[in-house]
Amino acid sequence: MNNVNSSKTKPVALIIDDEISICQTLAGIFSDEGWTAGYAISGHEGIQAFKKSPPDLVLLDVWMPGLDGIETLQRLKQLRDDIPIVIMSGHGTIDTAVKCTKLGAFDFLEKPLSMEKLLPMIEHALQFRDLRNGARPSDAGAVSVFVSDGSVSVKRGVETAFRGVAAATENIRRTIATIAPRNSWVLITGENGTGKEVVARAVHNGSPRAVKAFVAVNCAAIPEDLIESELFGHARGAYTGAFAEKKGKFELAHGGTLFLDEIGDMSLRTQAKILRILQEQRFERLGDNRTLEVDVRVVAATNKDLAAEMKAGRFREDLYHRLNVIPVYVAPLRERREDIPFLADFFLDQLSFELKEPRKSLTDEAFEVLMHYPWPGNVCE
Repeated sequence: MNNVNSSKTKPVALIIDDEISICQTLAGIFSDEGWTAGYAISGHEGIQAFKKSPPDLVLLDVWMPGLDGIETLQRLKQLRDDIPIVIMSGHGTIDTAVKCTKLGAFDFLEKPLSMEKLLPMIEHALQFRDLRNGARPSDAGAVSVFVSDGSVSVKRGVETAFRGVAAATENIRRTIATIAPRNSWVLITGENGTGKEVVARAVHNGSPRAVKAFVAVNCAAIPEDLIESELFGHARGAYTGAFAEKKGKFELAHGGTLFLDEIGDMSLRTQAKILRILQEQRFERLGDNRTLEVDVRVVAATNKDLAAEMKAGRFREDLYHRLNVIPVYVAPLRERREDIPFLADFFLDQLSFELKEPRKSLTDEAFEVLMHYPWPGNVCE
């Protein structure tokens, strides 16, 4: 057995797999990511290494001779319940993933492991450790994905709404990784509560614009008589009550990303004003004759069928084509039920941290209810 370094200057990973080549490969990956990694080639050896020097993360194979991964998982959780354990399996099934999650597994990865799946998981585990050590829960949300020459580097964890193993979820993660580094505009569609703003923030955080602002605008919430002031700003004295100069959303987002949420709920008059600024990326503040130029990446979102809205005359076709450069559809939770155990597990961890109470678990009956409930409010619900 390769001994685990007990130093805590680096996060420590323990890999338990009966195939030594896999152990060595994974240990090398962890080392490249700044971790200290050790491995054991049986469940019994893994438990002994775990007892001797508890790591920050365990990668555990399911199918091993002697003590299999399921039994090893149960014993490790009895020793320490606060250390994330990621299950690996070359014969991954939904039943296996659900069973492991119910037993306390942190995540589930299918073999052969890919860097695209492994690296976000590594960062997730590190953030989980930080949460346990007192970091703010809000620090664990952002994702920064950079793609170069086919390789993926994840600087922070995958967003909460997109934890899981469903094909639709994997597609969203892959899409974010592909489009984030580009400067193309994005139109995100999907039901309420699916995580459209989560996608928008992930696209921003994974782009070169991440060092600049992400400015969100709820287009449906701004009254028509205030839309120009909100978007473009105003000069002092531009109208009654304008006692000071104000920067608009476009100006605040200069160099960064402007997120136009609920664009399907804008009036036609507001759509026309939005279209003009989107086309020109230049504007004048109210009460000011100076022309300001901005550089923003626009990401828009809606829960409406814009094709139907255009047909009904409620949405401008020219605005639609201006926004819909890269379309992204976020599937409802009922179409990715495989993710429910992972989301439930995450929220239980989060509640335990926030309430400073022992982590609760779900009964088999509770899991059945969660898996069969239609979730009309999606992940938000």
